Amino acid sequence: MNNTSFTRKISVFHGNIPPEEGYIVGYGAIIDFYELAIPLPNSLPLISTKNRKYKKNGWMVYTPKHQPEDTLYKQLVFALKYEGINLLFFKFLFSKLKKEEIIELLKVEPTGQYTRKIWFLYEWLTGDILPIPDLPIKNFVPLIDETIQFCVDGEKSSRHRIINNLPGTSGFCPMIYKTLKLEEYVASNIQNTKDTYINSIHKEVMQRAAAFLLLKDSKASFTIEGENPGTNRALRWGKAIGEAGKNPLTKIELLRLQEIIIESKRFTKMGFRTEGGFVGDRERTTGEPIPDHISAKWQDVDQLIEGVINTNHLLDKEKFDPVLTATVIAFGFVFIHPFSDGNGRIHRYLILHILAKLNLTYQGIIFPISASILDKIDDYRIVLESYSHSILELIEWKTTPDHNVVVLNDTIDYYRYFDATKQAEFLFDCVLDTIDRIIPEMVSYIYKYDEFKRFIDDQFEMPDKLVSMLVRFLEQNGGTLSKRAKFKEFPELKEEEVEKIESTFKEIFEI
Repeated sequence: MNNTSFTRKISVFHGNIPPEEGYIVGYGAIIDFYELAIPLPNSLPLISTKNRKYKKNGWMVYTPKHQPEDTLYKQLVFALKYEGINLLFFKFLFSKLKKEEIIELLKVEPTGQYTRKIWFLYEWLTGDILPIPDLPIKNFVPLIDETIQFCVDGEKSSRHRIINNLPGTSGFCPMIYKTLKLEEYVASNIQNTKDTYINSIHKEVMQRAAAFLLLKDSKASFTIEGENPGTNRALRWGKAIGEAGKNPLTKIELLRLQEIIIESKRFTKMGFRTEGGFVGDRERTTGEPIPDHISAKWQDVDQLIEGVINTNHLLDKEKFDPVLTATVIAFGFVFIHPFSDGNGRIHRYLILHILAKLNLTYQGIIFPISASILDKIDDYRIVLESYSHSILELIEWKTTPDHNVVVLNDTIDYYRYFDATKQAEFLFDCVLDTIDRIIPEMVSYIYKYDEFKRFIDDQFEMPDKLVSMLVRFLEQNGGTLSKRAKFKEFPELKEEEVEKIESTFKEIFEI
């Protein structure tokens, strides 16, 4: 250890500059003291030398009266009280301490609520039952402070007199903090907003919109991956996502989805990975990996996916918020990256699957969230990288002879216990954008298309196939017909008729 004290005065901390000079405390102080190989929390507490309390740029500044004693126990109490539950931190801390040290720690305040929380977390995370008798006291305390983090109703642990309200299982449990943005989103009742809007649309129009939305979302999902699949391949995947919410989430279902995604299997090893994996570039001359993200070790994939599935079942049973559920399951899946190919599209399928399964969307009417993600592609990359980059420097790896990566250290917990707050805010943004913009734009387009088609039918009695072609050419050229379209595709139209069609199209479609 480099330090002899948990609390030390800082002006820079692991490359982070606080808003003022002060004393680092809580999780940050303990991580620093024990040199735990985990990312720093997104918010760090600092004891100010001045008498003021505020939040700024990822720092939570407290007054001197909040200063905890310079002991491990008191630093843990401060962290649990003000910073919530950090499962990754506790898993690494417990591996650093001897069992005898844990038992001594729990003797400081044997029946105190924070002692009970530490005790429960030790046994829940490690599976190791300490030689301590069950508590005889009557009152139970919730593990998670619901004013700090999102939680489920949970179950009581009589041994520890704790209500385990963690939103997951020991095999997979990302945490989400209650930011002002997320609390407003959850309180906004998206379900009612969606129902009110969709119920106001004529059923026939909604059915037609569903087909357009299905194709739009499918093509958008491929575009996000930098692929141009063509209509047939997009329709094939569209058929799969059209069934989102129908089948339960299992390993077999994930394998089935990969089979649908990967059209040509000549160059792809199907099924769960049996080798390392990464996302990023390669050095141009040598082909050496330049990772932006390193996937979970292939030896851990089966265990991690089992954890994801079990947690999905728990959150479904607990009726956890649908968007928060979709966040932890879908982003957890893509961070694990269990397949050699197809992870991104299955990740977005899982979002649709959970939203449909939990009745935020309707089965049979696709919720085109990939279209919104595509429009926010830079933000999407940022929320993916906010996780990937935070663990990249903690993963020890080397290049294999075939220019892949092999991970050398134990990394499974990085993929089990991460902070999913930024991902949740992003997903809520996309859900609301889909409801407020993407779907209304498509419905509006159908109404405008029908109005234009009525004009064409009245004036020219043109077959539907030609009307569709006419609209496509007008859309491609800003509301005017190109010379090629006029002379090759629609030679029967007179110049004045073309002008009338163009002006009407621009008026209806507001070009």
